[in-house]
Amino acid sequence: MKILPLSLQFLLLSFLLLPFISYAHGPTPQKGLETIAINASVDAVWDVIKQFDAIASWHPGVKESSGDGKNASDGIRTITLINGGQLVESLDYYSDKDHEYNYRLKTENVTALPVSSYTINLQVKWNDDTKSSVVTFKSRFYRGDTGNAPPENLTDAAAVKAMDNFFIEGLAGLKQKLEK
Repeated sequence: MKILPLSLQFLLLSFLLLPFISYAHGPTPQKGLETIAINASVDAVWDVIKQFDAIASWHPGVKESSGDGKNASDGIRTITLINGGQLVESLDYYSDKDHEYNYRLKTENVTALPVSSYTINLQVKWNDDTKSSVVTFKSRFYRGDTGNAPPENLTDAAAVKAMDNFFIEGLAGLKQKLEK
């Protein structure tokens, strides 16, 4: 019996496995973008949201929030959602000057939110046309189950719906607090 050269064996194996490998990819990152105009100055809006670990003071979906009080890289907060789930998040970037911060999910909890990871940017800017502050949530995230056949509650659609709802609810709560 003749043995094929190693390079030919590898080529043959690659050719045979290629159709299977091409189907075995991970999930696609999802993105979210929600904005709201608020009839208040940028400074007034920023004063409400700038303390990273005080999200419970303006987001109606957050029952409690606590943290280390740091508004700097590696600042930590723990939020308890109204549904009882808990999330731990880490601050990556903070700019008082630009009225923005970026944070990420530090500890996965798919029962609280059906995502396995996320990064979020929160920013406040002035809009001269509307004479209002515009608050923007931008996100990039992955569904709760990153396997090839996730259960219905951990799909891309479930993750998008949950993230969109969280941001919409938060922005509405912020607007209500500032426009009383």
